[in-house]
Amino acid sequence: MLQLEFKRNAAAAAARLSCLYQRRAADQIFATFKLPHPALDEFGRTYGDGECGYPDPAARVAFWERLLAARSDVEDDSIPAAYLSEMDQGLYGGMVGGDVRFMAHPENGWISSMVAPLLPDWSEFDRLRIDRAALWFQRYLAQLDAFVAAAAGKFGVSHFILIDSLNFVFELVGATNTYLSLMEQPELVRRAVDFAFELNVLVQDTFFQRAGLLAGGTASNMVQWIEGRIVSESVDPFHMTSVDYFETWGREPVERILAHYDGGVVHIHGNGRHLLPAVATVRGLKAIYLGDDRGFPQAFDVLGDVQTRTGDVPLVVSVAWEPFIQRLRRHTLPGGALYQVAGAPDVDAVNRLMEEVRAYRT
Repeated sequence: MLQLEFKRNAAAAAARLSCLYQRRAADQIFATFKLPHPALDEFGRTYGDGECGYPDPAARVAFWERLLAARSDVEDDSIPAAYLSEMDQGLYGGMVGGDVRFMAHPENGWISSMVAPLLPDWSEFDRLRIDRAALWFQRYLAQLDAFVAAAAGKFGVSHFILIDSLNFVFELVGATNTYLSLMEQPELVRRAVDFAFELNVLVQDTFFQRAGLLAGGTASNMVQWIEGRIVSESVDPFHMTSVDYFETWGREPVERILAHYDGGVVHIHGNGRHLLPAVATVRGLKAIYLGDDRGFPQAFDVLGDVQTRTGDVPLVVSVAWEPFIQRLRRHTLPGGALYQVAGAPDVDAVNRLMEEVRAYRT
């Protein structure tokens, strides 16, 4: 049974989420709610919006503790978890010599990381080595250990994104050169994809070895909590390609790494929704997070259509408070989905609404 100081209904929430991700809740709905918190305002004043330096891990731990502690009485389907955003994209390239850069995001308190392309051209690929003594791997270990120690009994530590397959090739030579290389130097791309698999397995195995499981499951910024050792996969490079390119270059690496664990979750941006029927059939897939992007319909508004393409795969979508309530009261919310609701006024309003959410059946 999951017990957390920062979530009084953790066991009940985990039980509900288990039903969702085991595909036993197609007639039910699930919901998490974002509430205002002064920690986010303070973050914005401290870091601003844009590029910043590598932050003090102790300060990041303190931020997450303050933010998540305020959610202890929220009886929604969330599981409180800190996200190591500093080790998001930049860690992987940083471990092989990349220039890691950081950006502050005051809307959610993240400090994300990235790297400039590592290689001027493919001639330098063979110099790459996976070095456990590398500065960024050592920083990863230190920050992970600090978060795990602070989280014990209070909240979870979320898995974080894989940068494998073409995502890693992007980090090596940039996006344009990656797409050109698929046609001009496919064998080098395949070697880079294999290298990325080994690098990602080291990073993710280390995460599970040091963070362990949370009541037999993985805390997740994408899906809250899910049973087993579950990784968070990205197919972003294929958002700008045909489905055929995904089938040729994307499916095998995704299925390979998901099989190394107990499965995975995938996020799809607005410009990648043409991939949904293919991604929904990936072996080991547990859920899809649907992102919203400028120039595309909000996933919430087209969820019914999306489900005709994804079948019974559990989906996660974002929505504002008022539209969610309107559809809830009209009884027109599709089941088998987790709704991430922004703009909730206060804890009491959320807890009252959750009574309707738990009772809802399609």
